[in-house]
This record gives sequence, C-alpha cells and structure tokens, in this order.
Amino acid sequence: MTGHQENGTTGNEDEGRRAGRRSAVLKTVGLTLAGVLVLAGATAGWAYWRLSDNITGVDIDQALGDDRPPRPMTTPSASPSGPPVPSGALNILVLGSDTRTGAENQRLGGGDGGGGRSDTAMIVHVDPGRTSATVVSIPRDTLVARPSCPLPSGGETAPRESVMFNSAYEVGGPVCAVKTVEQLTEVRMDHYAELDFAGFAALVDAVGGVTVTTDEDIDDEDSHLRLAAGTHLLDGERALALARTRHGIGDGSDLGRIGLQQHLVTALLERISAGGLLTDPARLYRVADTVTGSLTTDTGLDSLTELMGLGRSLAGLSADAVETVTMPVVPAAWDRNRVVADEPEAGRLWESLR
Repeated sequence: MTGHQENGTTGNEDEGRRAGRRSAVLKTVGLTLAGVLVLAGATAGWAYWRLSDNITGVDIDQALGDDRPPRPMTTPSASPSGPPVPSGALNILVLGSDTRTGAENQRLGGGDGGGGRSDTAMIVHVDPGRTSATVVSIPRDTLVARPSCPLPSGGETAPRESVMFNSAYEVGGPVCAVKTVEQLTEVRMDHYAELDFAGFAALVDAVGGVTVTTDEDIDDEDSHLRLAAGTHLLDGERALALARTRHGIGDGSDLGRIGLQQHLVTALLERISAGGLLTDPARLYRVADTVTGSLTTDTGLDSLTELMGLGRSLAGLSADAVETVTMPVVPAAWDRNRVVADEPEAGRLWESLR
C-alpha cells in the first residue's frame, strides 16, 4: 500500500481539508451565535430602555421636603437568589386619573381638555413581611382640608378648608395628592402610582378580561354601561365603565362605585395570578409596554429595575391575602351630597397603617 487515495490525495491531506472545513463551520457558527447574542443583548437593552422611558416620574420627595410624617425604619430580608429584599411595611398611594391627554383617554371618557382629576384613590398598605395587604379606598366626594402645595411651575396653591378630596390632584397634581393624603391620615406614603383610563383598559384586556358578579342590573347613562345582574367576563372598556359607574346602582353615591372598584381590583389580582402572565415573557413585555406608557410614579419607582424590585418583594403576596376597605365616612351636616371622615373610626384605621 502506498497510502494514496483514488483521487490522488494523501490521507493526511484529506484529514487536513476536513479539519479546515470543520474549523470554518465552527467559526461560522461561533460568529453567528455571537451575532445572535449581541442582537439579543441590544434588543433586551432597547426593550429595557423603552419600558423605563415610558414611565413618567415625579420627584415627590424633593417637592415636599421634610415636612411629612416620618418614614418607618425597615430592614431588608435575605434572598437566596439575589440581593436582600425589602420586607418592611409599605404604603403606596394609587390613583386612577381621568386625564384628558391622548385620543384613547378622550374616547374612553376622559373629556377633551388637558387636565385631569383623581377618579379613584386607594392607599395600598402592605403589612410587614409583605405577604398580606389592605387596600383602603378614599371617596373622592370626601371633604378635606387641602394644604398649600408646591407647583412645578413655581409658587404654591392656596390652602383650603372643606373642599373635595379629588380637587387636590386637579390643582396640584401628584405632589398635592400625596400631601393631602398625608395630612388627612398622618401616614407617610412610601410611593405613588397613577394609571389613566387607557392604561387600565389595556391592562384588563392584556390579562384576558376580568370576571365580576353583580347583584343588580346596572344601567348608567354616564358610564354607558348596561349590565344584567349575574356573572360576566368584562373586557377593558367595559371594566373601565364598571369602575366609573355610580348613578346606575344603589343610591347613586360614590360609596356604591367604590364597592365596584374594589371588586374589580380583587378580580384583576386573581386574573394576573392565575393567567400565567408572569411566565410568558413576550406577553408580559406587551402588557408592560402598554401599561408603562400610561403610568406615572414617584422617582423611587420610575424605572424597570425599581418596579421589578418592588415586584420581587411582593412575591409572597397572593390575591386572597388582600383585604379591601373604605375610609369610614358620614354625610356632611352642611352638604348631604358630600361626606366627611367618621371619627374616631377613621383615626383608628390610619393608626393601623403606621
């Protein structure tokens, strides 16, 4: 045997060519994989930037300074999969705004001007350990003492006595809403979050709707909602109409509407928990892209990192561990269409949140 192949090449030459081809293939695969990783990293970075950039941040701490209720001391708890996770009690003021900004908000009933009011106001109190929570609704018809509030353009609003609670947001935005709540409750708001009509409707649609049960027929000309008594799966637009309904139920007061809003909050939490939203990255991104564009927060929550950190700290909080209550109120003696805090019950409630 001479060691020659029929094609006239030696075995060593043939091995060399095969090795060269393997090397070329590996290089191509390596370069392709590197390109995919670079592209994935760039895409992830772009997505992160886009979601963070969507959120509107308001520096409430800077605006209000030190003239506020004290902030409780909290100690982070250890996390087996990352940095320590905050586990202390937490109070978040959550507002639903009927802003007129944007075509979708106008279509959904926000009006055609440039301003807005706090259509819904809730204090979300998370207990120490962050495995249970209480959501306290404040009726927007509550008469309160509204403090002087700093304005973004400079100057301050004038203090007023016996004005509707939701006027604070109307005259001074998030900063005045927080200051008014803190004066009313003597409870420090750790964070602020505001979602407009379009954002709420989009969130409900993104989770596949919410299931609610009503005890009576609803026919409200203002919210344009007609709903027979019974159980219904509502899309975003009809869920928003239910949240805004007041004249089609009970005595037409804001207290009846608050009951519907609390029912919706519970249904939404249950849907998010059961719908697999958090385990579907593509769907989660679509939801986040829509909702963050309608979200305003304090600067402690105005990035994706901070929102994800809050989410991690609430991982042990389930929908059935959330209690909904309403601030105790009684009709105002001088205006039966308005309410005032019912003391001492209201004071005891605020004390439990400190």
